[in-house]
Amino acid sequence: MGFFGFGSAPTACALIFAMILALHGPCFALPEAPGEAKELYIVYLGERQHEDADLVTASHHTMLATVLGSEELASESIVYSYKHGFSGFSAMLTESQARNIRGLPGVASVWMNQMHNVVTTRSWDFMGLPYNQTNGLLAHAKMGEGIIIGVIDSGIWPESPSFDDTGYALPAAKWKGICQSGMSFRAKSCNRKIIGARWYADDFNKSQLEAAGEFLSPRDFDGHGTHVASTAAGSVVRNVSFYGLASGIAQGGAPKAHIAVYKACWSIGCSEATIFKAIDDAIHDGVDVLSLSILSPTGHTPAFHAVMKGIPVIYAAGNDGPYTQTVNSVAPWLLTVAASTMDRLFPTVVTLGDGQTLVGQSLFVGTRKANQFHTLKLYYNDMCNLTIANSTDVKGNIILCFNLNAIFTTTQLVELATALVKSGGKGFIFTQRSSDRLATWQFQALTIPIVSVDLEVAFRIHQYFSTTQSPLVKVSPSQTTTGRGIPAPKMAAFSSRGPSFIYPTVLKPDVAAPGVNILAAAPQSLHPDWSPAALKSAIMTTAHITDNNGLPLVADATPNKIADPFDYGAGFVNPTKASDPGLIYDIDPLDYQMLFNCMIGSNTNRSCTAIESSLFDLNLPSIAIPNLKTSQTISRTVTNVGQPDVVYKAFLQPPAGIDMLVKPKMLVFDKNTRSQCFKVTFKARQKFQGDYTFGSLAWHDGSSHWVRIPIAIRAVIEDFYSTVS
Repeated sequence: MGFFGFGSAPTACALIFAMILALHGPCFALPEAPGEAKELYIVYLGERQHEDADLVTASHHTMLATVLGSEELASESIVYSYKHGFSGFSAMLTESQARNIRGLPGVASVWMNQMHNVVTTRSWDFMGLPYNQTNGLLAHAKMGEGIIIGVIDSGIWPESPSFDDTGYALPAAKWKGICQSGMSFRAKSCNRKIIGARWYADDFNKSQLEAAGEFLSPRDFDGHGTHVASTAAGSVVRNVSFYGLASGIAQGGAPKAHIAVYKACWSIGCSEATIFKAIDDAIHDGVDVLSLSILSPTGHTPAFHAVMKGIPVIYAAGNDGPYTQTVNSVAPWLLTVAASTMDRLFPTVVTLGDGQTLVGQSLFVGTRKANQFHTLKLYYNDMCNLTIANSTDVKGNIILCFNLNAIFTTTQLVELATALVKSGGKGFIFTQRSSDRLATWQFQALTIPIVSVDLEVAFRIHQYFSTTQSPLVKVSPSQTTTGRGIPAPKMAAFSSRGPSFIYPTVLKPDVAAPGVNILAAAPQSLHPDWSPAALKSAIMTTAHITDNNGLPLVADATPNKIADPFDYGAGFVNPTKASDPGLIYDIDPLDYQMLFNCMIGSNTNRSCTAIESSLFDLNLPSIAIPNLKTSQTISRTVTNVGQPDVVYKAFLQPPAGIDMLVKPKMLVFDKNTRSQCFKVTFKARQKFQGDYTFGSLAWHDGSSHWVRIPIAIRAVIEDFYSTVS
């Protein structure tokens, strides 16, 4: 997290601050050094020392006054006060002032504010959650009715049909949220679907935001937050499409759930101080689930407090794949979701002048400009650049960029496509290794065909171009193809991969889904008394590792490969089975506390190295051992949430090169015995400096329950091991 420094544990009370003021008075204050710049710092204090939020805020002002010299200066400096789910504040401070605050009693840690980035309609049908299945999970869960999903993102576009509130009841009496008005967003923009909306810009230059076209309100500027909210809990909308593509019914994972919007992200990014405030408000308001498609190495500090209060928090794994050790949000109390594809493609036919038909991918819907032959021009590698795209050479022609040396970035493609349209180009075909994203550049395909092709297709176009005096090409409108003919899911090429370099003994990501969705909403509707850990366990232990044709999941990469737990965690989610998992791996939130104290730098009693080593026995629904020298024994406890009288037997799939033993091999449950402990011993067959191999442990009741957890183990000889060269 890039902490400024480490301080003492957050155990002091307000009396200490009063004593400091009485004894030292203003002389304790640290004046600003001449020319010393002020930056936004986050001061984290831990649990609240008062139930009254106003008293918590007052204690922040009192603390800051000891450093700045007066309550008035403290009030001017503070940007946000965190007072509901935890205690802390963000303030404009010099480096020396921040250092001085760090030494005060009750301060857990202080660090400079950072900026974070967000992570980039048929998916719920594909996951087995069609809205019209009368005996399915959504029906049993009343489509998430009454659940309040908090979305911390870039805002919302309330006029979307996905947020129509027809037939919705008022939220539960526990709801304390507000509908904060602002630019192009009135209080009546909220309804019984969007029950709350807040926006945060106090730590930004508001004039710059306005100049960039942003709405100083909960209204969404770039659409990211609207997409996340509708995917999570959009109402059922019939007969929708993208200009005729992907037509059908749009719905969220919990279409009857309420949505609470917290706009913490702007076009320039998401301020960490703002995210803290959004989570703090969400805890106060009474959300049931929190979703953040925002990058953070471990997950944001307040997310821990949300989980401690029984609120599941779901994060995106990140968009830095297919490279290893890129997974984000790796704290064990979070549900970290990898991105996968689904069974839908948009094939686009490219026809050459000699009659050859080839296929690429596009969102080309401009039927007036389709199926018209134009002159083909071909540019290789670095020849395909903005100079060419802006020249008169492209006017009236379809351009092929055949790039053997590199992959076009999204920014490059947007710039090239925009320039081609302005210069009168009639089409843009380019080579692209699979990235599983139809990104921003595709919106230019509303006016001219913009088609991505693989190298094989590009080479065939090149052959035709090289042997034809007047090469011609035309592009047909894109089509939508779905179903078993398209192997899915596959792990998206961009999805960040494990292992975690921060906590290698915590297997991350946890699960995979088509994009990042609120996976806990439907199971929570059926099991509102389950803890976040229980919900996470149910989702993980029922996930599957085969595609829609029963074949092993594949990870898009260079080259493609059979996917493993560092790609998909426990597997691809199965929400219907998650509602009835049989057994769960539950965790008392207090079991996370020592690790959390190490994360924020406030653990003073035990070695954090020892604490991180003890994560082996944290009751997670996964096992990861990064340094198996000889043997290691791991303990786990499962709780029966199914039929009371049942026997489960162990089924082992040991990682390659590892011997695996489970004791006992059979777990017997009855009305009096709901929980059982077992131990798993792993032993390396040979002494060698190896790489990770994967396996699993499943408990089966002889009926419909297979309770499976993934295993990742690396056999080593030396403690310090590196494959970097």
